[in-house]
Amino acid sequence: MSPWLQAYLTPSGAAVRFAIKATLAMLLALYVALWCDLERPYWALISAAFLQIRPMSGMVVEKGLSQITGTLVGCGAGIAIMSAFAQAPVPALASLTLWIMLCTYGSSLLRNNAAYGCIMGAVTAMLIVVIGASQPDAIFAIAVARLSELALGAVCATLVSALLWPIKVGDHLGHQADTVVNQAFQHAAQRLTDSTTPAELQATLTGSLEPLTLLEGDSQAARYEGPEGPARIRASHVLTHRTLTMMATLHALQQLLHHAAERLSPAIHALAGDLADGFRDAAQDSDAKAGRRLHALRHRLLAWPDESLSPIELRCLLGMREILGHALVMLDARDAVIRPGGKRLRGAALAWHRDPLVAGLNALRAGVIFCSLAAFWLATGWNNGQMAMLLGTLLSALFASQDNPVVVCMMFAKGMLVAIPSSLLFGHILLAQASGFPLMAMLVLTPLFLGLLGSANPRLLGCCLAFTIGNILLTMPGNGMDLSFAPFINRVIAVMIGLATVVSGFRLLPGLGASLRKRRLMTAIVGDLQRLATHSVQEVEARFIGAMADRMLRLAKHDDVLPDDQRHLFSLGLAGLDVGHACLRIRRRLDGLPGDDLKQAKRRFILALADAYADSARGRPPRGVRQAGDTLIEAVDHQPSLSERDRTLIAGLVERLDFALKRQAERAHASHLARNTAAEAPG
Repeated sequence: MSPWLQAYLTPSGAAVRFAIKATLAMLLALYVALWCDLERPYWALISAAFLQIRPMSGMVVEKGLSQITGTLVGCGAGIAIMSAFAQAPVPALASLTLWIMLCTYGSSLLRNNAAYGCIMGAVTAMLIVVIGASQPDAIFAIAVARLSELALGAVCATLVSALLWPIKVGDHLGHQADTVVNQAFQHAAQRLTDSTTPAELQATLTGSLEPLTLLEGDSQAARYEGPEGPARIRASHVLTHRTLTMMATLHALQQLLHHAAERLSPAIHALAGDLADGFRDAAQDSDAKAGRRLHALRHRLLAWPDESLSPIELRCLLGMREILGHALVMLDARDAVIRPGGKRLRGAALAWHRDPLVAGLNALRAGVIFCSLAAFWLATGWNNGQMAMLLGTLLSALFASQDNPVVVCMMFAKGMLVAIPSSLLFGHILLAQASGFPLMAMLVLTPLFLGLLGSANPRLLGCCLAFTIGNILLTMPGNGMDLSFAPFINRVIAVMIGLATVVSGFRLLPGLGASLRKRRLMTAIVGDLQRLATHSVQEVEARFIGAMADRMLRLAKHDDVLPDDQRHLFSLGLAGLDVGHACLRIRRRLDGLPGDDLKQAKRRFILALADAYADSARGRPPRGVRQAGDTLIEAVDHQPSLSERDRTLIAGLVERLDFALKRQAERAHASHLARNTAAEAPG
């Protein structure tokens, strides 16, 4: 069934409840705004609508606080600009452009509701400066009015979210954590059997990473849902860290099982198969059964005699033990997310991947879009140019971080176009015949309810949200509404101009190309690997593990648009995660040992791994790993506190990393050749 038919003919109960809650929040905001005789009640409606997009109570509170904070900061910026340039519109707009660029830059580097707060800071300052240009003596009153309207929408959305069919962030996080664990266990089973295609491996790993990044970001809102919130946040950090660490170990173990299969005994292969079966069953069983099954496997692995094993077989056995250890901690973390009172876990907050160049380009684009609309407004003196500037400021910042902003803008434009006849019918023709608040509310909120009902489907969110916002902006409900046709058509023209400018801006400045984005991702990974040699383990571990989740998702999306014979980026991300995890393991094992020779050898080996990883990403044979590794092994041999088993493991790790990077370089080189062949092919 078409998603449109499904959304409107057979809507789910959750979708209906979401639409009713959001509509009631807007109804309450509209009633209070009209009763208080606020100047622009429609801002309260827009505020309530945006806050209900993710209706979990803690997220509504967090987003409301971010919105109010951003509005306060934007009010301060707008008042400061107008205080300095009240009689000079060009310098005022130039200063406002710099402020909008700064807010867009910040929103591109931040995440979730903090980014939304930056966007609100830009929009609020723009409204104060543009509206205040014709009323320079009422700047403070304008700022107070904007703050009142947006705060009213936030309060109404929070009240309705908490009182009517409340949805807890904890329940949402529990579902995400369960998805992460099940998908990660399915991926582990595939890695250990080595019987699936790279596309299938990528699908299960992406299926785990996407909810993992959502879990890590959304968990911050749990602090607003009582004393159990901090425990859920810590458990989410632990689950993220352990999942990614398990992925790195699985990647390394699969390489040994696949490329060194003839050097492994049948017993090791059988053990890997049993472990795969255990993970496959654990992904489908209840929490208790999964835990018991994996504990039994771990006891079996710990009891396995390792004295007679070869170094590579010992490395495989230890890898399986590590994977099971991570899996059991993941189960504990999932339980702590769902039932935080049962387990006490400690986990540090993770860093995120941030690209200042991408953020700077987003800021430049937002500045160009606003300057174009501001120049048009100054040249024409058209009052409705304010709405065009509003849309330009809001959408250029809101869509900047999307993977394909032009497509998102076009979807938003379609929703706005459909809103034109809807707002004309409900907000003007029928509303002109109505009297009293109940009938007015019914006519104004009917199209909004329909738009919100479709917004519950993620595939329709962009178009339906635009339809909802378009109806509000083109109707502009208030006490002194002008229902004549001329103001309506002027608003329509302003909306079309604003949308066309935004789409043109994203087309003219589309962002970094795929090859440049890949190079910057690789450069960021190499930089983090180099920092593993110099900074403290605690400092770099959270940054590296957290940022790698983002980078691997981005690399997976780049791979999805490439032909099968050119896909190597995702495996490159896994190789980087594996190398970083190995460096952290070396640091944790050797950092407390004495001797300057060991410290220098350890540092040179980690830097050599970073350089070799950069070579492998370019398809060049990695250099220097074996030499730096031999120096490290020699320094380790002079440490009497290390056992012979520890020395063997470090030597095996050096050999495995050198082999893994060479294999990755061969794959990248083959991908480059396939791409060059495809580019040179006729037609």
